[in-house]
Amino acid sequence: MNTAQSEPGYPNPAYAWYVVVILFLAYTLAYIDRQVIALLVEPIKRDLQINDTQISLLQGFAFVIFYTITGIPLGCLADRKNRRLIIAAGILLWSIMTAVCGLARNFWSLFAARVGVGIGEACLSPAAYSMIADLFPKAKRGVPISFYAMGVYCGAGMAFIVGGFVIELVSRAEEIVLPVIGVVHPWQMTFFIVGIPGLILVAIMLLTVKEPPRHELVMAGGVVQQLSFRDSAGYFFSRWRTYGLAYLGYSLKATLSYGYFAWIPSMYIRTFGWSAGKIGLVFGLIVAVLGTLGILLGGILVDRMVARGRYDSYLKISVYGAIGAMLFGIPAVLVPNPYLSLLFLCPTIACLGTSVGLAPGAINFITPNELRGLAIGAYVFVVALISISCGPTSVALITDYVYRDPNAIRYSLAIFTLGFGIIACCVLLLGIKPFLGSVDEMLAKETRT
Repeated sequence: MNTAQSEPGYPNPAYAWYVVVILFLAYTLAYIDRQVIALLVEPIKRDLQINDTQISLLQGFAFVIFYTITGIPLGCLADRKNRRLIIAAGILLWSIMTAVCGLARNFWSLFAARVGVGIGEACLSPAAYSMIADLFPKAKRGVPISFYAMGVYCGAGMAFIVGGFVIELVSRAEEIVLPVIGVVHPWQMTFFIVGIPGLILVAIMLLTVKEPPRHELVMAGGVVQQLSFRDSAGYFFSRWRTYGLAYLGYSLKATLSYGYFAWIPSMYIRTFGWSAGKIGLVFGLIVAVLGTLGILLGGILVDRMVARGRYDSYLKISVYGAIGAMLFGIPAVLVPNPYLSLLFLCPTIACLGTSVGLAPGAINFITPNELRGLAIGAYVFVVALISISCGPTSVALITDYVYRDPNAIRYSLAIFTLGFGIIACCVLLLGIKPFLGSVDEMLAKETRT
């Protein structure tokens, strides 16, 4: 990781990796705050008197409604303003709103708090991916981008582990009374606790991280050109096939992950009678270890293949991951033994992780610097709108309105995995040709300059 950079103008490798680690921690905390609700499904349903579909709206739609809308303008902002300050403001907001989730007394108050979490988290990725691209030369970005993206699975895993531990700990108390707030349920206390670390990270980031200089900018007469929103939008619309198929394909693949994160804990609780603490620890370790290894493996493979001119690897590795997720994921939810299920679940999570870092890496690879924030913002919009909304809710709708039995959730997960897995593979394969065309265009521009 600490090898010297081969191109001038980039920061010291040790400092560059330090910033990536800080961003990784931010992404990890974002996913802890976002995903911890998956382990609190049963007590929230009981105390707020809601069903699986309403829970899925709290996991998906409530979070994503403004997360998507604000992603594009925040991406534009990241292309022009101080990305470090944008990220710090986002961490502060989502941490506070996570704690506010613990104040909820009904469905709509929890819904509103989840909306606030989504707005805060929308600040992170467009600015973070843009910063990473300015910390490393183009040929060395695959691994740091994938390392940052590991925060998805590390954060989700830690959400299950920490959430399970906290809820088991606080549930032993017959009554939890907090100053001013009064009596709270264990699941509410869990939200209070997981919101605290983000406040600490904000201080660390503001004190130790600097805004990096921007590279690979469009110049005219020695002056950096700032494109208008109209010109920026025109750039993407003229390449709609490249970006559209890549965004859609990666989003459909991500949908599988969100469906698993949302409902695997409940499947073990309902089907095998496991406690929230037990499945939280086991599933959290699988997600944190196997998922992050899958992401890192995807980054390593794509760096090696791109070095040999295999630019289609950005999409092909994701296709292989989707196929693996179907081959292992369907048996994982259908086998009758919980430990055999876990055995199948391990490669499933690794396969789901392979494309997490490849998507932003592919987008950065074919996008000029001054448009990367907008490109990632648009990607955040599409991937969140599709994956976060469709993943949890698709499974819940099948359970509530097809099987009409909460204990049939394993069959809902199997149908969901097969359907979205096949569609994701088809879309990603269709996207290879236009993606390679955009790669040739970018490489030709670099050769001329």
